[in-house]
Amino acid sequence: MMSCSRRLTALASVRPRFVARTYSSTVPRLSENRMQANDPNPPVVKPNVSATNVATDTMGSWDGSLSEDPAVAERIRTMQAPNRSSTWAASQQPREEAMVGPRFEQTIMQTQPQPMAAIELIHKQHVRWTKERVVSCDGGGGPLGHPKIFINTDKPEIVPCGYCGVPFAHEHHRAYLKSLPASSFPLEPTEDPAEVNESQRVTDGGLEQR
Repeated sequence: MMSCSRRLTALASVRPRFVARTYSSTVPRLSENRMQANDPNPPVVKPNVSATNVATDTMGSWDGSLSEDPAVAERIRTMQAPNRSSTWAASQQPREEAMVGPRFEQTIMQTQPQPMAAIELIHKQHVRWTKERVVSCDGGGGPLGHPKIFINTDKPEIVPCGYCGVPFAHEHHRAYLKSLPASSFPLEPTEDPAEVNESQRVTDGGLEQR
């Protein structure tokens, strides 16, 4: 039999069939994040306004101008909505951070959609005073309404609808609510264009448009 030392020498002389490749950390992988964590010199993102961006399309406005006022464009880019300057949800990305990158290059900010913030519009609605301890709200009914819910108004506070946000309060607490220094909803109609009518219903039927 072959001795132990001779067997080890024979095994050491056999060349390996496969050669393991070494990994180099200096060569970046395709899926590797190129930006360092806590980069002391992060890249500066330039805003998409006329000062740094030349538009080539008017986005459907066939006779529109291909230039815009940089001051106006910068305000539109930083304002979250025409009636609100900041975000209203933790998961919402600021407009000035969202509207960057190749998608918004050569784009006129004034032609981008600017919907009103519903969180500000709903606080334009005045309180609906009632003498009932329980009221119902269906958003006006029809396809633009919502499921009917019932709201308790027995507490001295303004209770908004969980679907449409229209506020309700009991007539018995009107004097107390008016004595408070501030209110999240107008206590009386303010004739604001954003207000809806008192009944929230244009027709008495259940399936017509509001």
